[in-house]
Amino acid sequence: MSTDLRVAAGRQWVTSVVYGVLGLELAAIVVFAATYNALDFRIYMWGGHAMLGDGQLYLTQAYGHWFTYSPFAALVYAPAAALPLAVARVGWDLLSVAALAWSCVEVLRLAGYRPTRTMVAGLAAAAIILEPVWQTLFLGQINLILLALILTDMRRLAQGRAADSNTVGIGIGIAAAIKLTPAIFIVFLLLARRTRAALVAAAAFVACGLTGCFVAPDASRLYWRHLFLDTHRIGAPYISNQSPYATAIRIASGQGHIGDWWIAVPITLGAVGLGTAVVLARRHDWLAATAVTGTTGLLVSPISWAHHWVWVIPALVLLFRSGHRVAAAAGYLLFAAAPFWFTPHAGGPREYGFHWLVTLAANCFLVAGLAFLAFMAWQAWKTTRWRPEPQPLDRENVAAGAGPAGGGGNALVRPREGVRDDAGDRFTA
Repeated sequence: MSTDLRVAAGRQWVTSVVYGVLGLELAAIVVFAATYNALDFRIYMWGGHAMLGDGQLYLTQAYGHWFTYSPFAALVYAPAAALPLAVARVGWDLLSVAALAWSCVEVLRLAGYRPTRTMVAGLAAAAIILEPVWQTLFLGQINLILLALILTDMRRLAQGRAADSNTVGIGIGIAAAIKLTPAIFIVFLLLARRTRAALVAAAAFVACGLTGCFVAPDASRLYWRHLFLDTHRIGAPYISNQSPYATAIRIASGQGHIGDWWIAVPITLGAVGLGTAVVLARRHDWLAATAVTGTTGLLVSPISWAHHWVWVIPALVLLFRSGHRVAAAAGYLLFAAAPFWFTPHAGGPREYGFHWLVTLAANCFLVAGLAFLAFMAWQAWKTTRWRPEPQPLDRENVAAGAGPAGGGGNALVRPREGVRDDAGDRFTA
């Protein structure tokens, strides 16, 4: 058998395995969604119904839990709430899988690859094994849809096409209106001098908020005046909350031991993270800027449930593209195994206080996030010389399945029309 035939046979075998694994995963997701009554999804469906009752959205518990998202988020869930619960669950999970596949496409594009169907299917199949992804599907959460919205805007921003200049940011604004943490991308856009995109995102956020106010004025007034910063309704100390704030609560043995000084921690992490992301964006490493901003959002938020950490997908692809294959493999195994679930987390004494390796394992997502941010900050600042203003990514010049031009991951290629000027708001042909 010739070399070409052996290569073709090997590729066909890989393709068959990839689609076979993905098919089995999809079948399992559909069966599970049709038969399992996920608590989070039931709460969100209740929120969709309660939205029409206005003030009751935040005054009544659903299945022993509060609805904690914005009124606009409840409005998003309202159409699904009109369907039979099993049908809504299956449809929602399939929509989330489609959002995951699209996120894989956008991540590969940001990395400088030209995605093929096999590449996308393989990345999606591998991603489903990660705890944040399967937890999102298991609970009927919305994280994968928000990830797709944000990545789409970031990829369009990276391309710098003039035709997109008035609409880039809409996805980020909608995501922020549903779940507040993505609003950190609006701050990033301002700091990166992508002012037009930041204003578009802010306008979309306000428009969505006003829509919620129009449909449920009493609930909106209660939420924005009193509840949107209230962590006491959520159960912040639970082990699934892998934020620095939750870790501090567990180590200090209670929220009462965390004083006003704590505000300095998210401010510091936010400054380091956003500063790093801005440097990376000006070097046109938009995948790195996106992954760092998403991770920073998780670190500054007081609530970062395990299923919020879907930003591990662009982070792992970034490490792989940059040649840090061992780190990428270690990160993949960590987020697939999620060791914190194997540590005490039922409210016993060993869940609180510092117990060395047990505490590190109990907060492993946080440790990984801090390590990633520190590494990216070092990468961004080890060379102080700023590179020229970047040119848009031309994926057509990247061979299918090949890495970015020049193999360096940040190589600039021939610009297409619509290159941003230094302010990032005007375009020249």
